[in-house]
Amino acid sequence: MVEDQGAAQQQELSGEQPQGPGADVVELEYRPTVADLSSALRARRGVSKAGRRQFWVLGGAAVLVALEAALKLAGQDASTLPVIWLVVFGALLVLSPWLQARQFQRLAERQGTFRVTVTEAGLTVATDNSTTALNWVAQPRYRETKDAFVMISPDKNAVGFTMLPKRAVRTPGDVDRLRAILDRNLTRV
Repeated sequence: MVEDQGAAQQQELSGEQPQGPGADVVELEYRPTVADLSSALRARRGVSKAGRRQFWVLGGAAVLVALEAALKLAGQDASTLPVIWLVVFGALLVLSPWLQARQFQRLAERQGTFRVTVTEAGLTVATDNSTTALNWVAQPRYRETKDAFVMISPDKNAVGFTMLPKRAVRTPGDVDRLRAILDRNLTRV
């Protein structure tokens, strides 16, 4: 006999309330802001290979600037080009999540209000224009920031992410319940 092991999870994701012990549902409703998305992109950058590489490059540039400064102090002729590159690259590194968040927010604005339902089976994200169901395998890691929970895809560059702003929960106790669901089903990074 063949049994559909995913049927129960799909029923939960489609809106039916889970039954039994430990069954928990947290609902969020929000319109994404630039601050939300910027926070999520910073969290994602911390776990992606490309994000870690950016910090290594910035560190290498800082070492070059320090060497140039030492040469200048020693009376040697030193170039100011590394200092210029450090300032430019540093500014881009700091501003890039905000700049990207502005672009994401423009796209999200078109979707309207986001309504998210989180259960033991995964989550459903419904907007004015679409509905998406994700099980925990699609984004098996998460990072908590001061303002949000950010679910992150398993690939090395963390291409996919789902943002769950803490401000969007219905009651303050829902933040702890949401954290508990995520801890039971995902790996905190």
